[in-house]
Amino acid sequence: MDKNIIKETMLSLEDVALQSAREKYFDYVADARLDRSEPVESDEQAQAEIASDLSEALDDTLHDQTDKLEKLREIDFGPKSTVSEGALVQLSGRFFVIAVSTGKFTCDGREVMGISTMAPIFEAIEGAHAGETVEFNGRKLVIEDVV
Repeated sequence: MDKNIIKETMLSLEDVALQSAREKYFDYVADARLDRSEPVESDEQAQAEIASDLSEALDDTLHDQTDKLEKLREIDFGPKSTVSEGALVQLSGRFFVIAVSTGKFTCDGREVMGISTMAPIFEAIEGAHAGETVEFNGRKLVIEDVV
């Protein structure tokens, strides 16, 4: 599997997620604004306050997505011999890219998932080589390949 294609796929997916978060944020911000030139009813005020609270929560999501994109752009996806940031790891038949956390996505016909260096499983597999067995949550996992 070509890691450059994986990186580009991840960047594309995260960019779409950022655009979606941005649109939702702006929608909620717009809903939170009241037209002060007209009398404001109490239910309109309550809805505007809820929309304002949600826009604040979405603001955090927007910043998180931006941070993920920046992190993803900075990671060295060059060849790796041990499990480290930028590695593609085949672990007990599944593919993981050590970068940022993502949902499952398909790349080159294979299902891949991004995990961050903050993920608990990363602690268990960090520094491992292909062929090694590691233990995570009481289960033995085989590091089949590291690229």
